[in-house]
Amino acid sequence: MNQLQLTASIAERDVLRYTPAGIPIVSGKLLHNSDQVEAGISRQIEFEVVALAAGEISGRFNKAELGVVFQFTGFLARKNRNSKSLVFHITDFETHTPDH
Repeated sequence: MNQLQLTASIAERDVLRYTPAGIPIVSGKLLHNSDQVEAGISRQIEFEVVALAAGEISGRFNKAELGVVFQFTGFLARKNRNSKSLVFHITDFETHTPDH
């Protein structure tokens, strides 16, 4: 199964564009920050991931406020057929509400 859930904020976002087939698409970068425990040791994790929202979800992603933390759901795929780089394809997202 290829499903990823990630709590992150939208750090950057490109302009909404359309594929040759007329599908709306928006690319951007998501910024994740968290504390994770690995082998009993707490680690501070911070990274950026390239993300893409296509179709109906692209409109919501395009209007979402930068810097606000969201819970993203989607999958990973190669940037293109010949690339080894991965892109997070967003299929849904909602405002993140901490569990505390």
